[in-house]
Amino acid sequence: MGEADDSGRSKKIVFVTVGTTCFDALVKVVDSQLGKEELFRKGYTDLLIQMGRGTYTPSKTSGEDGSLAVDYFAFSPSVADYMRSASLIISHAGSGSIFEALRLGKPLIVVVNEDLMDNHQSELAEELAERKHLLCARPQTLHEVIRSMDLESLIPYPPADAATAAKLINRFLGFPDD
Repeated sequence: MGEADDSGRSKKIVFVTVGTTCFDALVKVVDSQLGKEELFRKGYTDLLIQMGRGTYTPSKTSGEDGSLAVDYFAFSPSVADYMRSASLIISHAGSGSIFEALRLGKPLIVVVNEDLMDNHQSELAEELAERKHLLCARPQTLHEVIRSMDLESLIPYPPADAATAAKLINRFLGFPDD
């Protein structure tokens, strides 16, 4: 169902986002030969990396030789369009990025940045992985997570239910339940 590239093959895009942070360890691991090979083996055709404040520059390739096409950029006013066109999202553990991907119903691998102090983001990622809404990795385990991933086993994240919150607020304010 994805768009086709110039050769007529269907595009399957992996979008990697680090948000506004510097997370060179994630960018390096997806840009590594092994990382690209694992994604290509899983049927992906394109890798688009949003590298944030990082200093590592990924290798740009066209994919014309039958390999994974790779492109990158540092920042964008909005990554929503990139997320929408992706077949798989690999993200840092920022809650905004996580919930945007889940809201879009996209398969998601969250990579925890172990260099952050008081990393509450890892707790969120691990809890959502335990509930089978996403896959969780560390930079050093990402290759294995990609190799063994079964995206069919993921459970869609339920959309927010405002009615429940409204009932609680009404009850608190003393209004009758309808």
